[in-house]
Amino acid sequence: MDDRGAAVGGDVGRVPGTAGYAEAADVLAVQYEEVTFEQVHREVLHLVPGGPGRVLDVGAGTGRDAAALAGRGHRVVAVEPTAALRRHGQRLHVGAAIDWVDDSLPELASAGDGPRFDAVFATAVWMHLDAGERARALARIAALLAPGGRFFVQLRHGPVPAGRRMFEVSAEDTVAAGRTHGLQPLHRSERPDLHGRDGVRWSSLVLQAEGGPIRP
Repeated sequence: MDDRGAAVGGDVGRVPGTAGYAEAADVLAVQYEEVTFEQVHREVLHLVPGGPGRVLDVGAGTGRDAAALAGRGHRVVAVEPTAALRRHGQRLHVGAAIDWVDDSLPELASAGDGPRFDAVFATAVWMHLDAGERARALARIAALLAPGGRFFVQLRHGPVPAGRRMFEVSAEDTVAAGRTHGLQPLHRSERPDLHGRDGVRWSSLVLQAEGGPIRP
């Protein structure tokens, strides 16, 4: 597993992976919302469970995905540790069936109450965790998934923006790590960056917990 990382300048705060996001929140809010849930998750839309269900969106940002999932009939818990992004999300998606939570991987301490989740989304999150954090995070997510629940991961590959903490994480290693926690691969694909950034590409993965299929 290649854990070449970068963390450049600034105060990383209490969650190292959020370095640089608070300062750029206003710009990022526009960037996140200019592409749709359907565009970002195009290759895996057929694997998203039909509502109503319980969905956890980790690193929810401005709530673009959380709002789309709520619109599909799900009750969504949106976890976002950067207060400035949470505020944008609550403003942009007011009225959506979203429970906003200030928390982060790998612990996700506040996500343990209530029924387990039919799906967990981690979009542009996994590469912010080092190897030890990813191992703990994967164990936590596996414990939070209902039988047959699905873990949707979007992995970013390419140059690390200034001021961010990111690691190069391969799809192969993520799939292998998932198997150790009983998560079996359902889907893997690659796509270019939707914002046209040079050298940036993405892996889309869906891993399923044991216990049989969930509702289509």
